[in-house]
Amino acid sequence: MDKLETLRCEACKAGAPLVTPDELKAFMLQIPEWKLKTRDNIMQLERVYRFNDFVQAIAFTQKVGELAEIEDHHPAILTEWGKVTVTWWTHKIKGLHRNDLICAAKTDLLGHK
Repeated sequence: MDKLETLRCEACKAGAPLVTPDELKAFMLQIPEWKLKTRDNIMQLERVYRFNDFVQAIAFTQKVGELAEIEDHHPAILTEWGKVTVTWWTHKIKGLHRNDLICAAKTDLLGHK
């Protein structure tokens, strides 16, 4: 199985396939700190990163934004004092695509505590 962080996101159109349960199970082993959340019947990947202060949280938020632009895939990001919550899902298909797992793995490489 490919390492998620080495893959690139692909253009995703409405009607693109959701990840299968087997793919999801296998890929989640590579990103164990990410949690599956369901909001409005849409499965999402979410992780909370902790920091010592707001400045570090903002710096991390900027890095996530830069990753999103490079991959042309954009998460929800909530920045607070000492923490950043990142949530990935694919809006066009209302669920999880392989891109979300790739971006979650790449988010983990951005340098956090």
